Amino acid sequence: MTNTPNLPEIDPITLEVMRNGLQSIAEEMGSVLKNTSFSPNIKERMDASCAIFDVQGELVAQAEHVPVHLGSMLVALRQILNSTTPLEDGDVILVNDPFIGGAHLPDITLLGGVFFEGELMGYVSTRAHHSDVGGMEPGSMPGRSTEVYQEGLVIPPVRLYKKGVFQEDLLSLVLNNVRTPSERSGDLNAQLAALRTGQKRLTELAYKHGPAHLQAGFTAMLDYAERRIRKRISELPDGLYVAEDALDNDGVTLDPVPVKVAITISGDTISIDFAGSGGILQGNINAVAPMTYSATFYAIKVFTNPDIPVNGGTFRPIDINIPENCFLNAHRPVAVCAGNTETTHRVCDTVLKAAAQFALDKVHAASQGTMNLIGIGGVDPRNGQPYTYIETIAGGEGGKPWSDGTDGVQCNMTNTMNTPVEALEITYPLRVECYEFRKGTGGAGKYRGGLGVTRSVRAIDHEARVSLSAERRVLPPYGLYGGEAGEVGAHFLVSMENSVKELPGKTTFSLPPDHLVIIQTPGGGGWGHPGERQPDAVIEDRLDEKM
Repeated sequence: MTNTPNLPEIDPITLEVMRNGLQSIAEEMGSVLKNTSFSPNIKERMDASCAIFDVQGELVAQAEHVPVHLGSMLVALRQILNSTTPLEDGDVILVNDPFIGGAHLPDITLLGGVFFEGELMGYVSTRAHHSDVGGMEPGSMPGRSTEVYQEGLVIPPVRLYKKGVFQEDLLSLVLNNVRTPSERSGDLNAQLAALRTGQKRLTELAYKHGPAHLQAGFTAMLDYAERRIRKRISELPDGLYVAEDALDNDGVTLDPVPVKVAITISGDTISIDFAGSGGILQGNINAVAPMTYSATFYAIKVFTNPDIPVNGGTFRPIDINIPENCFLNAHRPVAVCAGNTETTHRVCDTVLKAAAQFALDKVHAASQGTMNLIGIGGVDPRNGQPYTYIETIAGGEGGKPWSDGTDGVQCNMTNTMNTPVEALEITYPLRVECYEFRKGTGGAGKYRGGLGVTRSVRAIDHEARVSLSAERRVLPPYGLYGGEAGEVGAHFLVSMENSVKELPGKTTFSLPPDHLVIIQTPGGGGWGHPGERQPDAVIEDRLDEKM
């Protein structure tokens, strides 16, 4: 725990008021970002996150946005701060370099300090997935990139604002390297508005409580979360628990990519070792270490206590080891765009699979285990301007120890919503021709897995480029305790003459005018033996399949 004897003591009531105040600030930042953004990917899907950090770069509060963003920011912020000179009042850092910022290139982070009477009190940050940051394919999420430079413009930590002065040349450089500059400018301004909101509200909190008490509150919140997580870990049985899962392939070869984990519980600490997992890959499912940490932290929250506040203190008792030459600990210049969207899911699945051996009442069967990413780009025939559409598509949640998995939902590492059909068709020259549940795709069990979905999109009156990046097309989501696996997903290309071609899980191709691309997402695995399912639930399942 932190030892800061010079800070004033905080009584429990004041601490809880502060904690909720910080949580409210992060949530307000998210609302501002969502309501002022330009792209449907942020405005409709809220593929973005907001957080508050103390002066050491420790996470102290976050909104419940996208787990893969926030978990990686937990460890990446210090890397960002260490990669640049100290922030001054009025500075705003812009960064998307995966090997510093801990995400993939479309996730652009803005970071600003909060100063009170000239003294740094902490930092506020926004991270948002931009629909294009350049690179070899529209949407900057190519199905088969082999180096990071193919995935878009790499931005190290640079100052968009210096002492409050806007650096117009820097923004011009960024916007001249993307396909949709006006949309990117609008989304960056939305991030900036959210950042300013966080700075203003945190300053108000310092006026209310005093800066010394606010700093003491930060420290107390971190220590409180640490005490709670240690207590929960100490209630788990000591021992070594191992598990293995795999990704279908890396998009370049057809070989499965193993993820191996060994969890050691000893007293009130947990160590997690990924030794034996696959080496660095040609394809883009390599993950930088903060991505792996993010997925691991999320899984730990699931099998300990989801109600424990998430901040830097929550994960002090956790030690994570990733071998240096492992695809879960990638270094420049390997491709990493799908490490964020796909590999984090498999890391989470594997950690939870091991945890199922000692946390029987907490762990569900494998959910769909993929983000089912689709990116479409081209020139809009309605106005002659480039467009880029990107989305991750929901699937089946794994069966839980107490209920069936949810149908058609974003699971585990992503908490985004779908793009409503109306918003998609107004914004892009695309038409959604099918959006429905895939009957019978959830694994059978005492509690069945949730259903995957089918989403079909047609390019209207123009040729487009399509990138698909998805998993669980070969290896299905596992069941637990006798539950059956969920059904795998699939992709198809349908011509105007209705000829059908099955597509790989990771690919990029040209979509001819008025052709259709179909995405079928996986179902979740079942939990418990199917013979233990309640008779009324079995009857309901059969009625659903006939409808």
